[in-house]
Amino acid sequence: MDNIRGKIIEAGSIIRFSLRFFREAARPPFEIKETIRQFYFLIVKSLPLVSITGLIIGLTLALQLKPTLGSFGADALIPSLLSVSILREIGPVIISLICAGKMGSAIGAELGSMKVTEQIYAMEVSAVRPFSYLVVTRVVAATIGVPLLIVFANSLALYGGYIAMKLMSDTNLRLYFTIALDVLGFDDVLPSFVKTFFFGFTIGIVGSFKGYNCSRGTESVGIAANASVVLASLLIILIDLIMVQISTLL
Repeated sequence: MDNIRGKIIEAGSIIRFSLRFFREAARPPFEIKETIRQFYFLIVKSLPLVSITGLIIGLTLALQLKPTLGSFGADALIPSLLSVSILREIGPVIISLICAGKMGSAIGAELGSMKVTEQIYAMEVSAVRPFSYLVVTRVVAATIGVPLLIVFANSLALYGGYIAMKLMSDTNLRLYFTIALDVLGFDDVLPSFVKTFFFGFTIGIVGSFKGYNCSRGTESVGIAANASVVLASLLIILIDLIMVQISTLL
């Protein structure tokens, strides 16, 4: 019972933390330079991992689909199935989970160490707005950057599917992408793209919340980093479930 009560209290705290983010984000001065710096550290430095992951997703899916569909003589459907499955679900969810592991832990650990060493308190005493400088910049960078990473990874995943098909049969690049993109519609692209912003915001806000509210003690930094990854990953799956239901109803 106490555990359930603690989870409810934590959920309320995250909601209040999110509302505070929107208030602080609308108040000048805006930390543009720090936001760009966080974008580089969180997004640009995640490109190698995201690129490899996206390429492997496409390769693996194509290699799995080829024997199954080939037995029915439906090899021509592979590009269509790849594009729909990757762009609608597999790409956004898997890449978001990868980003939750890399960015969420980094944000939680960095802010947690600053909280433990009283750097945040020192900023407050110095009349600096630590929430705007530390939290808003990271959440904005994650919210904008994660969708860009997902779009990039989806493109690499489709190309990975082409590489797999090229290895198994003589497939033309132009024909492959013509078939893959021709099946996509407005309902396939827009909902999946919109939910990536929610994924990015979730990663940023959860990591910042866990780090910013880190308790005393060096061991709490590791706990904050781990809790950031676990909670962000769970919320990404839940948000995806909700968004799928909403897009289905619409």
